[in-house]
Amino acid sequence: LFRNKLLTGGDSHMAYETEDHETRYCFPAINSSCIKGKRSRHESNIMYMFFSLLSAWTVFLNLLVIISISHFKKLHTPTNLLILSLAVADMLIGLVMPIDASRLIETCWYFGDTFCGFFLVITGLIISASLSNLVLISVDRYVAVCHPLLYPQKITMTKTLISICLSWVFSSTYSTAFVISLRTNMCYGECSFMMDFAWRVTDLFMCFIFPCILIISLYLKIFYVVHQQVKVINTLMKGGKCLNEGSVRRKSESKAALTLGIIVTVYLLCWIPYYICSISGVSSTTINVLTCFVFSNSGLNPMVYALFYPWFKKTVKLILTLKIFQAASSLVNIFTEHQFTPPIKTYETKQLQIHPEGI
Repeated sequence: LFRNKLLTGGDSHMAYETEDHETRYCFPAINSSCIKGKRSRHESNIMYMFFSLLSAWTVFLNLLVIISISHFKKLHTPTNLLILSLAVADMLIGLVMPIDASRLIETCWYFGDTFCGFFLVITGLIISASLSNLVLISVDRYVAVCHPLLYPQKITMTKTLISICLSWVFSSTYSTAFVISLRTNMCYGECSFMMDFAWRVTDLFMCFIFPCILIISLYLKIFYVVHQQVKVINTLMKGGKCLNEGSVRRKSESKAALTLGIIVTVYLLCWIPYYICSISGVSSTTINVLTCFVFSNSGLNPMVYALFYPWFKKTVKLILTLKIFQAASSLVNIFTEHQFTPPIKTYETKQLQIHPEGI
């Protein structure tokens, strides 16, 4: 992936002179040490506070999404399985954020070469997996909206799980091979890799441009079909006709597509400026600011769920009040207004019907 600036945390060779005109180094006792960049203590404290709060926020909210979809059986649908996978990737970004923030602020790598390689692989894996999940979500919504009759046969839990596993395996393999083949440290206290122009163009096209074009194309088709369906549904309602189950289902699918379309749009708005500026070779300050937007993306997705998915608000309430530890809490119907009561024994053997909002 074309993310060398993200993984180096800006220009790691920034030098400055103190009042005594002495150059500072990451490791003063080592001759091959990298030169340490200048940053005031006040600026460093603000950045540490910002990234600490952002990291905690990202991990906490995405953990709520993971627990919600994993625990409540009514949410066990193919689309929600993809949302779960995306939440895992977002939570991992929140966990590695303090490490990358430390390098961004200090402009030095203090954790050794072994952990450097591991960190680069994990970061590349997470970024690749996030984009792969968005592609799978786009395909899922395309089939659901544009080919609703084929959806139950084409998109199953088993097929979705296999697709998710393959995307993570591919991302892991690619990131490992990429880092092993290209990682190089110009000085001690740096964690980065260098790419030639051919590698950059190939990686940029294969791992960003092509997936984004695919996602945008699918959603343009989805929004066109949704627009046509909404016109039909509005016509039926104005004519005083009752909506049949198929129309209600299509309306629900359209709402889910629009909601997930917002997730994709937010991702693209956060990442596209970063990639463009990386190619343009802008200043490290601009890259650092855009890096903050990239990190923020992982904390924004759960907020979109909270705004557009009523089930998420209800599951969060049950989680925070610890009611998920009550007997048979996983079978509770979260799509109706209720006071929490454990389902009776006969309900456990009843086949669960997936409510349209669970998609």
